[in-house]
Amino acid sequence: MSSRPPVTHQSPPAGLGRRSLLKALGGTALAGGAVAAAAPAAASVRADNVVADVIVIGAGYAGGTAARELSAQGLNVAVVEARDRIGGRIWTDTFAGKRIELGGGWLSPDHHLVAAEFSRYGLTNAADVIPTTSVMPGANGGFDRLLPQDANAHLGELFDQFFAGSETYFERPNDPRYRSDLLAQLDLLSFTDRINQLGLSDVDATWLHGYFAAYTGGDNTSRAMTSMAQWWALGGWNIEGWEKQTAFKPTAGMTKLLQKMLDASPRAKVYLNSPVTAVTSTSSGVQVRVGSNRLFTGRAAVLATPVNTWKKISFNPGLPAVHAAATSEGVGVGLATKLWIHLAGDVEAVYAMGTKSSALPLMIPQEALSGGGRLMIGFAGSSLNVSDATAVQKAVREYIPGATVVGYRAHEWGRDPYALGGWGLRRPGQLLRQLPGIQQPHGRIAFAGGDIASGWNGAFVEGAVETGLRAAQQVAALIN
Repeated sequence: MSSRPPVTHQSPPAGLGRRSLLKALGGTALAGGAVAAAAPAAASVRADNVVADVIVIGAGYAGGTAARELSAQGLNVAVVEARDRIGGRIWTDTFAGKRIELGGGWLSPDHHLVAAEFSRYGLTNAADVIPTTSVMPGANGGFDRLLPQDANAHLGELFDQFFAGSETYFERPNDPRYRSDLLAQLDLLSFTDRINQLGLSDVDATWLHGYFAAYTGGDNTSRAMTSMAQWWALGGWNIEGWEKQTAFKPTAGMTKLLQKMLDASPRAKVYLNSPVTAVTSTSSGVQVRVGSNRLFTGRAAVLATPVNTWKKISFNPGLPAVHAAATSEGVGVGLATKLWIHLAGDVEAVYAMGTKSSALPLMIPQEALSGGGRLMIGFAGSSLNVSDATAVQKAVREYIPGATVVGYRAHEWGRDPYALGGWGLRRPGQLLRQLPGIQQPHGRIAFAGGDIASGWNGAFVEGAVETGLRAAQQVAALIN
């Protein structure tokens, strides 16, 4: 579990009346460097040391997929997880008497790998709440209330302009380097760069900046427009496909499928509260150090933690240049703070989008509560102190005047030591510099995680499953 728990605030009961997305430690060994680590010969002094065929580092969807696949091949797998729960950046919990997702929370019918897994284990999805009103930036710094279909239609027109040409440069969106010749210059563009190319009106530019700010953590200058253009292409190059990407939520919660996968892996054992501090490779195997001196030894390993966290692990020998650069630069968005907010009274299903400087750039309606009130999801901007209940209520009232916040739950993923950021969103130039090298094994270490997926990378479980399957195949080839 993170050493920095979610912020929870509950207002006094007095006065209580009745989509789109979102959604330790040791020195670092970078390219070419080696960090001193205990030699494998010193491994057997502790009774709780573990020997397995494969060590999987991280019990999120990438690690869970790899563990199941390797277990199915008859291999003994030790899954080491720093937290006291499985899931990683997927985190199903409860708030206001309801199941909530503090991490990723949506699925698309276009996520074919995940759909196959849901079918395999008999799990179902439910449609997300449909907004009844959209609150969008208007002229002179104000906000306009629009019908959702009208807001989406205009967003679709703006996206058509922003992503123009993606049918060509992402002709095969699951193979993003297929037209690398066309991407050489485009991949260097930030969201801000691309918006500036379009010659939009002030209001239209504000719409795009505000929309993307919820994904970039409010810094549209530091993330690559091609990262989201690939999502647009994966959805079929249209607003309907874009909206489908966050259309469904698992009926039993986002973590349920992962638990089913691990339960179906009899040769895989999960070790919680086991933060990895060092990984040492030899010609015949891998030694993984947990905490100060517990050792897990295997014939190979799968590193399935967020790219941002790799720099907190000592690797001997050091990581290849492409992996070292990726963790140094970061892929996961640093300012990625998700809030679940309980509003009092009869609150309509408002979808609200702010500006790039808004305290809450995005607010999405969730279910109405039987005892009164409604749950909302918000994504914080840099100006919002989520520990300040007054500031949270003020941010909500920008969109819903007079709204009363009964309580809220927030998690700051950028301050989570085992994530160091939220969803992945590549920086300018990272696509062509990272793929496919970052997906290749280093000695007997394979890499997995949504941050390095070819297809649905960054913000989607689909990408994590893709990489877990690939890593399992790579490990099998390494040790057989």
